[in-house]
Amino acid sequence: MTNLVAGATGTVGRQVVAELLRRGHAVRALTRDAARADFPDGVEVVEGDLTDPDTLVDALKGVTGLHLITFGGEYLVPLDTGPRIVELARAAGVRRVTVLNGGGETPLENAVRASDLTWTVVMPVEFMANALGWADGVRARDEVREPFVDRLSAMVHEGDIGAVAAVALTEDGHGGRTYLLSGPEVLTVRDKVDALAAARGRAIGLVELSEAEALADWRAAGHSDEVVDFLLEVYRDTPEVGRTVNPTVEQVTGRPARTFAEWARDHADAFRA
Repeated sequence: MTNLVAGATGTVGRQVVAELLRRGHAVRALTRDAARADFPDGVEVVEGDLTDPDTLVDALKGVTGLHLITFGGEYLVPLDTGPRIVELARAAGVRRVTVLNGGGETPLENAVRASDLTWTVVMPVEFMANALGWADGVRARDEVREPFVDRLSAMVHEGDIGAVAAVALTEDGHGGRTYLLSGPEVLTVRDKVDALAAARGRAIGLVELSEAEALADWRAAGHSDEVVDFLLEVYRDTPEVGRTVNPTVEQVTGRPARTFAEWARDHADAFRA
């Protein structure tokens, strides 16, 4: 039973690969550039591109579980190749498919949901890994600069996202489900900065930006108007789903969701000069 993981070099894809490997399953990692991929021993690396489904024919041979993402290509645009990917998966004998929800309705996810494959949609809230965006500032200036520092997030460990996907790919009982995933606690930006400081053993200052300062920083970083508007909306008033703890990780995997303090300890070196 081989599992093909698309987006295998991404934040979640690597965790799906690692969890499948840890559970003793055969793993095939899909990437557009195998020469640049770096995976543990035991992982078969194959080339293919979700924007060009016919490149997946060989990669799908012998595959029973398929993990998909909904964006692809150099610019990560929503994929419209879902129907062809589903067709190829069915022809290859794929039994189970997981889809990492990309934050809204997408053509690929819709195609999978409409198919007769046994599918599971994995829908995480904010990734703990997003905190790595602070690493440069912490290493250089011992500070985090953010607006709306009291905003709330039930952020989820990317390893838990990978674990839920791995279970759905390899065990019965998860077909037709949409799994909303959160972490075990609701945190403010202040809480997260405190956890990072404790993990690295050195204080971190928190500078609260005004809305105007945040907009200027985001635009200077090259974010599009669409992204800036999205950030402003979710930071100013985080949707209830993003600040509500749910038990799904534990229900699916049989163990509690990991805390941000655990994540911070595992990534402390990224915040040390």
